[in-house]
Amino acid sequence: MYMRTLRVAGVLAALAGCAGQAENPIDYLTYRDEPLVQKVALDMHKQHVLEIAGPPSSEEPRTINPGTCNNYILHKEGQQQAYYVSFNSADRVDGRGFMSCQQMEKNQRARARAPVFDRGGGY
Repeated sequence: MYMRTLRVAGVLAALAGCAGQAENPIDYLTYRDEPLVQKVALDMHKQHVLEIAGPPSSEEPRTINPGTCNNYILHKEGQQQAYYVSFNSADRVDGRGFMSCQQMEKNQRARARAPVFDRGGGY
């Protein structure tokens, strides 16, 4: 029982680091063993990602930051889940997550438009 509690606490702590992203933590738990999720890391070269994950479902130019974004579809037990890997202009991974490239860019645009509050309590 003690080990199970520690595992759950560890998973929750790991997921807390993802709190700034609009993603479902269950997706990570479901697909965490997929090579694309497990092995692709920030600053990895695009060619290395393609060796791990294979060709993407689609590749798109990014509109907010220079670079490209690859859409993948993960499959498990009859379920499908979108997963993106974005690359900067040097073809290095600068983002990844459980959503499509379109949703990632939509979220970035929304964050850019969100009001910024200063520490003094003003706008």
